[in-house]
Amino acid sequence: MIIQRSKYVNELLSKRWNGKVKIITGIRRCGKSYLLSTLYKDQLLSEGVSEDCFVEIALDRKSDLKYRNPNQLFEYIVDRTQDKDKRYYVFIDEIQLSVKIKNKDIDENLVSEEDKDMLYITFYDILNDLVARKNLDIYVTGSNSKMLSKDIVTNFRDRGSEIKLYPLSFKEYFQMEDQDRSNALENYLTYGGMPLAVLEPNEIEKQKYLHDLYKNVYLKDIVERYNLKDDEILDAVVDSLCSAVGSLTNTHNLSNAASSLMGRKTSDHTIKNYLDYLEDSYLFSKAKRYDVKGKRYFDNTKKFYAIDLGLRNAKLNFRQQERSHLMENMIYMELISRGYSVDVGVVELTINKDGIRKKSLYEIDFVVNTGHEKIYIQSALNIDTPEKRSQETYSMKNSGDFFRKIIVLDGNVKAWNDEEGFTYVGVIPFLLDEFEL
Repeated sequence: MIIQRSKYVNELLSKRWNGKVKIITGIRRCGKSYLLSTLYKDQLLSEGVSEDCFVEIALDRKSDLKYRNPNQLFEYIVDRTQDKDKRYYVFIDEIQLSVKIKNKDIDENLVSEEDKDMLYITFYDILNDLVARKNLDIYVTGSNSKMLSKDIVTNFRDRGSEIKLYPLSFKEYFQMEDQDRSNALENYLTYGGMPLAVLEPNEIEKQKYLHDLYKNVYLKDIVERYNLKDDEILDAVVDSLCSAVGSLTNTHNLSNAASSLMGRKTSDHTIKNYLDYLEDSYLFSKAKRYDVKGKRYFDNTKKFYAIDLGLRNAKLNFRQQERSHLMENMIYMELISRGYSVDVGVVELTINKDGIRKKSLYEIDFVVNTGHEKIYIQSALNIDTPEKRSQETYSMKNSGDFFRKIIVLDGNVKAWNDEEGFTYVGVIPFLLDEFEL
């Protein structure tokens, strides 16, 4: 079955021949190799690019092991692209498997201690050379077992162009599943959008795959990369984050929660490091807390959302299925996968109660910056009573500005506006992009 990922293919098309290395980043097993070597290549072939214009290397393939040596990789690509009148597409899969090679042309005795890295040739060196060649358009994918995709982006600096790939969105999932909207949403909230999990028809096997992926791939990657002595603290932090998606938290609270789960103490500093590891590995995404009126960020509290709900649910053995939290997580991931900048909004109000003035904070689920405007979005299961409707709109009513205000409700309801200027829309049409944001 073909999984169509048109958004990302179009993004790659928009960046071709831009003079930069195109770097496809994202959580492992979300389809980076498939996007590049199947979907994107098929599109180029359909446009008339000939097969002999592709140079493809997969460093996790036995036949290509020798190209983990950056010098041999360089020589191979140069040899395959000698025709200066022909334009070549160079695809390198799993670039992080490339090794460092000692540079024999540099006298080690002349290099200071702080510059020892310059004694080695890496894939950065050879790709930064190749990308300057006018007849080459270069694409790489990178996983996070030895080197994070984020590291690759940093090292290429202005010579790299990043394409962030996420698990299947609900729209992508729905297009390949023969089921009605409501059933599709229920399955997506439970099993998420990891491609191989979606393709697995058996629910028991689906759950096993997601559970094994978390334990034997992602967590093991982090333990190996950061030389962790054990994964007990990491596992406790992950459990705490998975249980608290959609809830405000900070390193101190997580430290206490993790210590409680383990039955032994850990430090705030350790938890801070582990949060960075989890975010760098694309398992969680962090949303900062933004003071809407004060125009400033809060440093102490944030929200963490799971990159994929199926992975989150598998980590908790599919026990904690709080729909409001799952829906909020799903909306957040939809927004960032569309490329928007998303914060958690806070409105500070002074309330006079019984003659006593007291400051209180009211939350707006998402403050979305689309690039040309700011939009407030609230996730709500329903507004079936006047009290519930007032509760869900109160913070946005008191934001002190006139930005668009949207309430995303559970279900399939079409978009409508009330007399106060609020827009209401069901989560299904919102996710299927039938509603213009």
